[in-house]
Amino acid sequence: MVFEEKMIMNGEPEDEEEEEEEEDMVDPLETVRQKCIETEHCIHTQERLEQCETRVGSRSSTEEDCTEELFDFLHARDHCVAHKLFHSVK
Repeated sequence: MVFEEKMIMNGEPEDEEEEEEEEDMVDPLETVRQKCIETEHCIHTQERLEQCETRVGSRSSTEEDCTEELFDFLHARDHCVAHKLFHSVK
């Protein structure tokens, strides 16, 4: 127990500082994606995707999947991201 306390007092604080620095880093892609999801067009395509998932999930056996709706949502989001992301990259 005493050995562990010495290790914490002698070596751990430096490691914690490094971890704090890493936590401060924010991926600009994630930030821009979140902003784009909140746009009108993305909200519309996301609603269509959720409606499809609800419809497919309510059926016990169906061949329908929501691939088209998923691709529409991802395309809308990525189209928005493409126009905004490279302005924040140095």
